[in-house]
Amino acid sequence: MPFLLAVVLAGQAATPTCVLPDNTVVSLELAVTDEQKAVGLMFRDVLPPNHGMLFLFDREDYLPFWMKNTLIPLDFIWLDASGTVVDVKASVPPCKLDPCPSYKPSRPARAVLELAAGQAAAHGVKPGVRLTFTAVPGYPVAGEGRR
Repeated sequence: MPFLLAVVLAGQAATPTCVLPDNTVVSLELAVTDEQKAVGLMFRDVLPPNHGMLFLFDREDYLPFWMKNTLIPLDFIWLDASGTVVDVKASVPPCKLDPCPSYKPSRPARAVLELAAGQAAAHGVKPGVRLTFTAVPGYPVAGEGRR
């Protein structure tokens, strides 16, 4: 039986995670494709504690985000290629009117982490802090550091 368990576990991919400054581990959903990025966390009634979504992009840019069809308030955390926080927009409310406002960072970013509203401040996430990621293919980007 232990052999069978080892075979089953070996076939499972590791869950992507992020370690926040206070050592809280967040389980991540990844948004890599255009479709995944377009849907994001839309239409969800809840984002469980210690869960988030990481949006990955091919290059650094002023990545705008909005809350269209998003039912829960979120923290937007923009990250550079090395996983260092470049900006945070805390407790962004759901969009009730059209057109929805967009939010963008003060500096170019390579990725965006969305957490439930209030989680960034509660766990010490702020500009200049580097987050640790595991089982996230291609991120942080090797050889690209903070500018």
